Amino acid sequence: MNKIKEKEVKKIAVLRANALGDFLVTLPAIHALKHAYEEAEIVLLGSPWHAEFLVKKRTVIDRVVVVPLYKGIRDEEGKEADQAEIDHFFQRMQEEKFDLAIHFQGRGIASNPFISKLNARVTIGHTCREAIDTDYCIPFVHYQHEVMRYLELIDLVGALPYTLEPEITLFPAEYANAKEILQNLVISQPYIIVHPGAKDLRRRWLPDKFAQLADELVKSGVTVLFTGDNEDEQYLQEIIATMQNQAFYACRNVSLGTLGALFAKSELVVSNDTGPLHLARAAGAKTVGIYWAPNFAKWGPLFTKKHRFVISWDMQCPRCGVVPNEPYPFEPRDLNCEHLFSFVRGIEVSEVLREVKILLDDK
Repeated sequence: MNKIKEKEVKKIAVLRANALGDFLVTLPAIHALKHAYEEAEIVLLGSPWHAEFLVKKRTVIDRVVVVPLYKGIRDEEGKEADQAEIDHFFQRMQEEKFDLAIHFQGRGIASNPFISKLNARVTIGHTCREAIDTDYCIPFVHYQHEVMRYLELIDLVGALPYTLEPEITLFPAEYANAKEILQNLVISQPYIIVHPGAKDLRRRWLPDKFAQLADELVKSGVTVLFTGDNEDEQYLQEIIATMQNQAFYACRNVSLGTLGALFAKSELVVSNDTGPLHLARAAGAKTVGIYWAPNFAKWGPLFTKKHRFVISWDMQCPRCGVVPNEPYPFEPRDLNCEHLFSFVRGIEVSEVLREVKILLDDK
């Protein structure tokens, strides 16, 4: 642990330009940085959605700068990086005169050269055999819980854990928007949220099981509200159409803040392992997560009083029987087959209902 003199640290750059869940697990480390360097401005180098979501006082982050498209840092399908935009970005960032530049983004192959171009006084990041080193670095170990990964990293510069739980602030306007959604759906009693979406099909529980789960919840006297983004609307309608009982859904242009407020006001949230599950936890909701075992090791909750989970231990492709390859055992992207399937398909409805009941009974 080498804490840099606090008075010498006026500005800290943190690189994390990817998805919702990826960002939320870094919040305990960012809180620790703010606690260690109270007077320093924390600037997140992120994606456009960060700039929209991270309004003032949402977290301890003071400002967001959007990173241009850049291979290995911020990629978007069908779009190419603009070198002139990249050059302008680095010129502006060098003018910021960062004291610390930290990346929370992978093994360091792309991110270590990226933060070195910021010309910060000190650079910090994970590294591997293929990456150049930063001033302070530790090897990237794949199977480490994501929250602990970043807390261990910033310990290199004397930032000690302040909290282990990601937390965000939700604002009165967002609670008002959530209330309006519930009123429009004529939901006035306590409700449970079911979030069936996930961009990776391999982390999605089967639609018919979500329908069965929702039916069982409704039969027990619970109101069920499905959530998702606009792209999930047809998928949710299909799930609800197969149910025997009534359920509701909220998609159309629901902001992350409003979604967080819906989560916070719910009795609990049932979800696949995806960004909104992390949002629910950060918003203070009780959660039941549906996980594939290797992902649970990295992304599962650290505490169980408010957060329960059901784990699938299915490790083989059901079509070809292939087992995962090294160097990252049990990671879907390393299977030497191209069959997309759900790794969590074998989880039973009764298993999820059991965990729901445990949380509902614990008032």
